[in-house]
Amino acid sequence: MTPLRLLSILSIIACTAGAWFVLGTTLSVRTAATDARLSETVSGNWGQPMTQIHPRAYYIAPTTARTKRAIQPDNSRIRVSLRSDPKKKGLLWYRTYSVDFEAEYLLKNPTPISQTIYVAFDFPAQNIRFDEFSFKVGDKTTDKAPRDGTITEALILEPGEVVPVKLTYSAAGLERWVYSFGEAPRVSGFQLDMITDFTEIDIPAGSESPTSRETSESGWHLTWAYRDVLGARSIAMEMPAVTNPGPVAARITFFAPVSLVFFFAVVIILGAIRNVNLHPMNYFLLASGCFAFQLLFAYLVDLIPIMLAFSIAAGVSLFLVVGYLIGVAGFKFARLAGIAQFTYMILFSYSFFFDGLTGITITIGAILTLALLMLFSAKTDWTAVFTNAKDKGRASVAGVSNGFP
Repeated sequence: MTPLRLLSILSIIACTAGAWFVLGTTLSVRTAATDARLSETVSGNWGQPMTQIHPRAYYIAPTTARTKRAIQPDNSRIRVSLRSDPKKKGLLWYRTYSVDFEAEYLLKNPTPISQTIYVAFDFPAQNIRFDEFSFKVGDKTTDKAPRDGTITEALILEPGEVVPVKLTYSAAGLERWVYSFGEAPRVSGFQLDMITDFTEIDIPAGSESPTSRETSESGWHLTWAYRDVLGARSIAMEMPAVTNPGPVAARITFFAPVSLVFFFAVVIILGAIRNVNLHPMNYFLLASGCFAFQLLFAYLVDLIPIMLAFSIAAGVSLFLVVGYLIGVAGFKFARLAGIAQFTYMILFSYSFFFDGLTGITITIGAILTLALLMLFSAKTDWTAVFTNAKDKGRASVAGVSNGFP
């Protein structure tokens, strides 16, 4: 290995990195364009993030100012069933879901005289479909159409009279479901039971944690129970995370040059130890075989499931690289290089499927690689390795049979 050849190999790595950068940028642009084109379609067809607001009740004070006096429910019993049903569009998964909502609130006339109590229901999202909708105040079921996203009913209550308010509907939403207490300063006798068909629960920051939880056959049964609470925060649930093919493929592609550096470093040192002197043209073809992995993966992932696309692309790349090295340097050298390619190009890329594990995976892999290379090349005469081609033929390379098969 001469300095000129080493410089040529570094140039090949740089050119391949440029090709990966172009491919990764293309993936990012395709993903952004897909999201811009389809997000409105998905929202129109499947719904939006839903925020159900605590019902508003009030009466008009019999004064000259005619001010509204808010009434809070004495008791609230709510049952929510969430079913995750993600939809794939192009290079993205959208975290869609369906929800069944059932609630009963008890309202009381707190005044010593008869009052007309107004109860307002704010719809959790605009321009979406609500199936099996029912809004019932006492014995009166509303047949009104919503106005500005709100339905309001009125009922005359005698002093101290209590009336139930029942609300049910089924709908579809996107990303998260929220129950907000709105401007209610105090919440009493409140209980919300949430049934999910998924086990990966994610309570957004700033939301209340459940007061109790237990597993069910298909997911969780979560309960929020408040006897008497001031300043209660929203109750919310994020839908389970789904691996998005576009962003994952782009991250794998942008990281590929680092994997190639590790892979070529191992191949170069193995070649020095085993006296296998590959030409820069050999390294160019090896880099092309590695590039084929991300290139094939980038376009398969739009057509088939992401793990199947990853497996096919990885298998093709391994076949190209290992098959080529068998013809160039023999089976034993190709086997060692294939292990290195699988470790750096495949396993390192696979770590991108797990959020938060990529960095530690790469760090551990790099340290283990360094330890193995230091161990097996400890007796290598690097002065002889880097002599020119004429002297190299007479150089004695220590450690050629240093434990490698």
